[in-house]
Formats: sequence, structure tokens, C-alpha cells
Amino acid sequence: MKSLLTAALRDIGERGHRRVLTAATLLPGGRIRRDGRDLLDFSSNDYLGLARHPLLIERAREWASRDGTGAGASRLVTGTSDAHLAVEAKIAAFKGAEAALLFASGWQANAAVLPALLAAAPGIAVFTDRLIHASLHHGCAAAGARQIRFRHNDLDHLEELLAARGADAPARIIVTESVFSMDGDVADVPRLARIAKAHDAFLLLDEAHATGVLGPRGTGLSAGVSGIDLVMGTFSKAMGGFGAYVAGSALLCDYLVNACGGFIFSTAPPPAVLGAIDAALDLVPGMDAERAHLAALADRLRAGLRARGIDTAASATQIVPAIVGDAGRAMALSRALAERGMLAAAIRPPTVPPGTSRLRLALRAAQGKADVDALVAAIGDCW
Repeated sequence: MKSLLTAALRDIGERGHRRVLTAATLLPGGRIRRDGRDLLDFSSNDYLGLARHPLLIERAREWASRDGTGAGASRLVTGTSDAHLAVEAKIAAFKGAEAALLFASGWQANAAVLPALLAAAPGIAVFTDRLIHASLHHGCAAAGARQIRFRHNDLDHLEELLAARGADAPARIIVTESVFSMDGDVADVPRLARIAKAHDAFLLLDEAHATGVLGPRGTGLSAGVSGIDLVMGTFSKAMGGFGAYVAGSALLCDYLVNACGGFIFSTAPPPAVLGAIDAALDLVPGMDAERAHLAALADRLRAGLRARGIDTAASATQIVPAIVGDAGRAMALSRALAERGMLAAAIRPPTVPPGTSRLRLALRAAQGKADVDALVAAIGDCW
């Protein structure tokens, strides 16, 4: 096995795709410490700067001091506390849903919930956007489901596929995201809901990168849209902590408690994590000024890059790709920016399709116009 692993790593390296772990620490002001250097951070998902917010730290400490450092068991054994139930009720209220369930991470939620849904009956048809997150593809694969893929954000194509396929299936599920993590573009959520209703399909929407940032009071692009059956979101991005949620009907959550292996067999989230989530849910609805500032920074970044002829795809959010194309060139550009004091991660296949390697630029609300202008100038110089 050792020789096989060595050969596989060598092949990964020869393709320019080998990755290594590098220690880093988030800092105030949209900065990060990495390799002993303080850099402007254009790579983290701490969009609202809550990862170091005093209230999240205080409440995490308070709840750990009160309830300990671990939950002790899975939720169906002894792992459900009053705090878990209270936080889930708070999430449901935040999302305008009947009920919600906590999960350890967004990956775990997506990878576990889809197999549970598809286990409800054999032959359920699954319609997926081609660019959904790897965790959603993994969930379909784990269930043995063959995806019927529609072109990215092409809802006309989705309607064509729904009209042509799956009418005799016991159910049809549409799987997509509200904000796509690599391109920073958004789905037409109201139209998705109308399409799902017209075709009697179940709609699953991943709101990981919208939660906290978009929609009224940061509640996501699903807010106020009826007909979305399941919303998944995370607390590890704009919400500044860790963990994930699924929100939907009471029936849905009851079913998942009984059928979702990732929920049933996982130890419950610990008190400190719950405390940080609880604090974030208190803070985020009142952060309209930070959200507006973040959106303005993203507009400024896109305009600056496009003025230099750099492709930013269809970005409309705090995530702005600078499409490079070649993986080696993207890595070289990332290194050149690091030398100038800026962290801009290069994203390569298989995370993105071949020929679309890029800098994935993620903005943080603590940054300012001067930071964005400096980034645009540096990219232009190094391009």
C-alpha cells in the first residue's frame, strides 16, 4: 500500500494539484497570520468577522463552564440537552421554518441528509445543478443515485429535464445552492421554488455561503420564499463558529431523526459550539451595516478586476473569482501576492473544472476600500 500511496502522491504533484497544510490564525481587521507573517486575508469565509467577536467567545466560554466540554453521546442516546433544543428552536425562528436540526458540519449534513431522503423509497429521481458542492455529489453517490444534471443555473434546462424525466418516479428532488462557493454567483431561488411546485418536486437548497450575509437580516436567499422543502446552512462561515443546520418542516426533521445516519450515529455538538451559535444568532440580524459594506467592497473588487480584463465569472456576492485558467499559473499568482502581503488562495481541479483554475477572493467586512484597491493593483501588476 505504501508504494501505491507514494505513486498516487507523485502523480498528484506532477499535475500541479498537490496540497499541504499550513498553520494560520485569523486576526482582526481582515488580516491573517500565516508562516509567521501578517497578511491581508482574501481567502477566509469569516465574512462578518464574528470568529473573534467577544460575544461569541464569552458565550462559548460561559456554556462550556456551565455544561462541560462534551455532549457525552449521540442525540438519541443521552446527547440531547435543553441547550440543543433551544438552539434548534432559535435556528428555526431565524429561518422561518417549523423545525431545525443541528449537524457537526455542512459536509456532514449534505453527505448524510441526501442518502436519508433517497432511502424513503427506491427510484427517487435527483436533479442537480452541475456545480453543486462536492458534499452534495458525495451524498448522491453514497445513496447510489444517478444524478440528472442541469446546466449551471440554467433553470430552463432544469424545466426541460423535469418535463422529460422522472414522471414515473415515486418522488423528484431538486438539489442546488443559493450561493455557489467557487463562482460567487446566485441562483434564482423564487423561480426554483415555482418550478419545484409546478413539477411536484422536493427542493433542497444549500445556503452555506448565504447564511448571515444575504437576505433580510442575514437570513439567506430562501427568506420569504415559500416552497423550499429543506434548507441547509453552516455556522462556520459568516456566523463565525462551527457546525451546520437543516431547517424545514417538523415532519422532515422527525424523519431525519429516525433515518439520517449522520445525525443518529454522531456525538452531539458540544456546549461551547452551541454557545457560539447562540451568540451569532443574536448578533447577525442586526448587522445590516456590515452586510452593506461587504456588498460594496465586492462591487468595487469586481469593477477593478473587470477594468483590467480579468474574468470574475457571474459573481454577485462577497465571493469573487479571478479566473486564471492554468493551475500552475494560478499557484504562481497566489505566491506572488503572498510576497506582497496578501493571501489569495489558488483553487485548482478537482475543486473546479479543468481549465478554470482561479484565485478565489473572499472578502471580510472588517476590510476597507483601500484594502480592495491594493489587492486589485497587486493582481494587475502580477497578472
